[in-house]
Amino acid sequence: MALSNSTRDKLKTVSTATLCSALFKRGLRNQFIQNVHPLNVNLPNMVGEAFTLRYIPAREDLNPMTVFQNPNHPQRVAIEQCPPGAVMVFDSRKDARAASAGSILITRLMVRGVAGAVTDGGFRDSPEIAALPFPTYHQRPSAPTNLTLHQALDINVPIGCGDVAVFPGDVIVGDKEGVFVIPAHLADEVADDAVEMTAFEDFVTEEVLKGRPTIGLYPPTEQKSKDDFAVWRQAKGR
Repeated sequence: MALSNSTRDKLKTVSTATLCSALFKRGLRNQFIQNVHPLNVNLPNMVGEAFTLRYIPAREDLNPMTVFQNPNHPQRVAIEQCPPGAVMVFDSRKDARAASAGSILITRLMVRGVAGAVTDGGFRDSPEIAALPFPTYHQRPSAPTNLTLHQALDINVPIGCGDVAVFPGDVIVGDKEGVFVIPAHLADEVADDAVEMTAFEDFVTEEVLKGRPTIGLYPPTEQKSKDDFAVWRQAKGR
């Protein structure tokens, strides 16, 4: 089922921390991609369906610089095939010693209308990428070309990224902390749940700032907390 505009908009308003809780309630514990970080923390949430590229360890006889002259090179093909609104997800085997992509390919994704890019390796030209109005996440900067360590192989197949399974079409959400993977069939209900959780936590934060204790409030085990939240919600239009 394709990601709806309504669900996309909801996911742009919630944090990966809240999504972690929403998925944990459903029995999924390992959906937050490990050790990837935003290049630009000032951008809004990244939301889109996963489109994947899988790297394997490079073999020297198959990965000279001349392979980029092949118009069917998987890395270049993936950049051109990633759909507008999707998130490009690179499986770089958690190895940032060589780049998953650089500023030219990331810029190409941006102008094609892709929603963002994430790798569990590194991007080269990271200062230029960080200056783009385009959400990107990586482990750390990486200057060497991907060919020195990575061989692009499979396009839009199930991959591992930062120890998380990512299937094509899974919904990817990135915020200022990192990147989260929502199984496609759960996206709508998780978005609804996360919006509800966010509203309640905003109420709780206001109460805590006023000096209210968390016991009985978070979670709301006292009826007064539930009643106060209902009043707050009506007043805030939430």
